[in-house]
This record gives sequence, C-alpha cells and structure tokens, in this order.
Amino acid sequence: MSFKVKCLALALGALSALSVSAQTRISMYYPVSVGGPLTQVVDKLVGEFQQANPDVKVEAIYAGNYDDARMKAMAALKAGTPVQTSVLFSIDLHELKDQGVIRPFDDFVKTPEDKAWLQGFYPALMENGRAEGKTWGIPFQRSTIVMFYNKDAFRQAGLDPEKAPRTWAEMRAAAAKLVRTENGATTRWGMMIPSTGYAYWMFGALAKQNGQLLANPAGTQTRFNQPKTIEALEFWSSLSKDGLSPKGLIEWGTLRQNFVEGKTAMMWHTTGNLTAVLKEAKFDVGVAQLPANTEPGSPTGGGNFYLFKSGSDAEQQAAFRLVKFLTAPERSAEWSVATGYVGVSAASYATPALKKYAETVPQALVARDQLSVATAELSTHQAGRVRKLLDDAIQSVITGQQDAKTALDGAQAQADRVLKPYQR
Repeated sequence: MSFKVKCLALALGALSALSVSAQTRISMYYPVSVGGPLTQVVDKLVGEFQQANPDVKVEAIYAGNYDDARMKAMAALKAGTPVQTSVLFSIDLHELKDQGVIRPFDDFVKTPEDKAWLQGFYPALMENGRAEGKTWGIPFQRSTIVMFYNKDAFRQAGLDPEKAPRTWAEMRAAAAKLVRTENGATTRWGMMIPSTGYAYWMFGALAKQNGQLLANPAGTQTRFNQPKTIEALEFWSSLSKDGLSPKGLIEWGTLRQNFVEGKTAMMWHTTGNLTAVLKEAKFDVGVAQLPANTEPGSPTGGGNFYLFKSGSDAEQQAAFRLVKFLTAPERSAEWSVATGYVGVSAASYATPALKKYAETVPQALVARDQLSVATAELSTHQAGRVRKLLDDAIQSVITGQQDAKTALDGAQAQADRVLKPYQR
C-alpha cells in the first residue's frame, strides 16, 4: 500500500470514528411482558429509526411489565444515568408529573408538521396523556379490553358464532351453555376475566358498563363505593358463585394460554394479545366489543411515550424525533399488525398495510371501533397506591373474604386519605 493510500485510509478511519463518537446516544425503557411478541418488533422499528437517523444511537432497555419499566427508569435517574424516553403506563402521568421527571411534548412541538402530528391521535387515547392544558404522554402501545371467544365452542353449544353477547345478561346466558363438565369436573368454563395484574382495569370496564367512572378527570377523587360501582363488583363475583367462571383469582399472565387451550370459551383481555391468540389458537377465534349493562364501554389501556428531564438538549431532541418516528401512521400500522394493539391514529388505519390486514383479519378493527365508547383508564395522583387499594378490594371480594360494599367502602376511605393533599 502506497503512503498516500495509507494516509487516506487513516483519514477515513478517523472520520468514521469521529462520526460514531458524534452520535447522540439515547436510552428508551420498554415493558415487554404485557402481551404479544414485543421485543423483536420494537428492535425492528428502532433499527428503522437508526437507519433513517444515523446521527442517533438508541439503546432499548427492556423490562417486564409497566411497573418494572418505571422502576428501572426511575432507578437509573436516581443513579444519575440519563434517561431520555420510556414507554410507561399511560395512567402514570399524574405521578410522573408530580415527581417532576417528565417534560410536556408542547416544549418540542414547534413546526406546523409537529402540530399536525400532535393533533392526529384518537381523542380517547389522549385522555390519559393530557393534564393542565398540556400533553405529557403520546399513545403508542395502546389498547382497549376486548372479548375473545371460541366460535367452535359457540357452535357446539348451539350459539350463533357470529353474534357475541352484547349485554351482561346475554353473556351470562351464553356462559352457562358453554360450561362443559366430564365426570363431575369442569373441563371448560364459560368465561374468565383476569383478577390479577390489572384487576382495576377490568373493573373499570364493568363500572363503565354500569354507568359509573372510577375517578374524576383530575385524578384527585375516586368513586369506588358508589352504588353502581358496588353493583359492578357484585356482578363480577357472581360469575364464579354461579359456576360460570372458576373460583378464586384468575391470573392475567396465564389466561391467554387457558383460552387457546380451550379451558374457557370466552375471556376478557387486552387487544394487544390479538396477534398471539390468532397464531396460537387451533380453533375459530371471535373478537367482540365488551357487553353492556346500562351502556357499552371499556377503559383504554396500555403505554404512552414520555420525555424525561434528563440528559442534554440534543439528547432530548433526539428522543422527541424517535417518538415522532415510532408513532407515525406507517409505524403505528406496522406495530398494530404485528401485535394487535390499536393503531393510534385514523391515519394509521388508512395505510395500505393496515387496510390490507383488516381485510383478512377483521378482528383487528374491534378495539379501534370500541374507542367511540371508551373512557380514560383509572389515573390518579399517587397512582400506584390508589390502584393497589382497589386491586386488593376487588380480590378480597373475588376470593370471598369480603362483600363488595364492605371492600369498596374500605378502599374509598383509604383513597380519600391518600388523595386529600391533592384536593384543592
């Protein structure tokens, strides 16, 4: 190799090293054990972002559920490690804001394109992202609760597989016909609603269907022991008492497997499990909106992107670019097809990819259509503590330790004490 060629090679190597070192590095904390094949999909989308933005290097740090991701991100912040963005519970908004660790997206939205992007999301999904006139969370891994049902089991029981139950009464009647026993043992239950993991979320659906919301929009007051709320919990607990559902707690993490193995004919679960259920089930799967009592409805659920007050301005700007990229219609459509989560904008459903997918998998449109009757998920100040109070009350009733009124009166009294400082 000649001297000139060696010099050129050295110069190019130095330039390449300088380019790598000049990359803006950001971290993104992400929960992966909430439903669907998430890690590979996120890696692919992040890779596409880095290819389009070679000046940014993204480190995706995976955790278990939303609580695990939040604890990891907060631990890193306390240790002085920069955290630029994370997908965390949409309902963590008040708590993260109270802790002063997040920035509103309004600080970054400057151009007409930015403003159009911010206005493009489904309004129902934004209810858990806005507070005090500002946007703190951008929807990405979002869902509603849907009813999965075994169409083959419906046919065997003499039920119309194309007509899912539309009311509580219809659901109870169908569940009674779907229960199957052999030699005195139940081999298939009529239905299951998970009572661990996200019991408060399932209960939010039942309360909404009975005409009652669990909290005020400001997150300063709960309505756990209102008459309609108590009625909703009594209905839930009656499902096992009447032999339509198994006694005791039903595990969030194993319910999908129980359904695809035919151990229950109906289940309530996140639409984020749609792709996995359709892949794993050996029977004809139906998906429907949740049944109504006095009205239909489901709380929205899932995770929002947040931007943290951490790292340099360049890092925060790069994180904003990442969030914009991942929530653009094309990526939102790709995400929805791969996982079953809701496309976060009407524009995502207008993309060729999602339109084509919906033609062959019409079940993918159920959660989107349910947004028209959806409500915000339970979100308060001191959110983790308040949710646990409600979860504990629900589980004490499901397991027969307390009646619904006693349990919810206790949860309300404790929630009042927790939230009193925020009531002004």
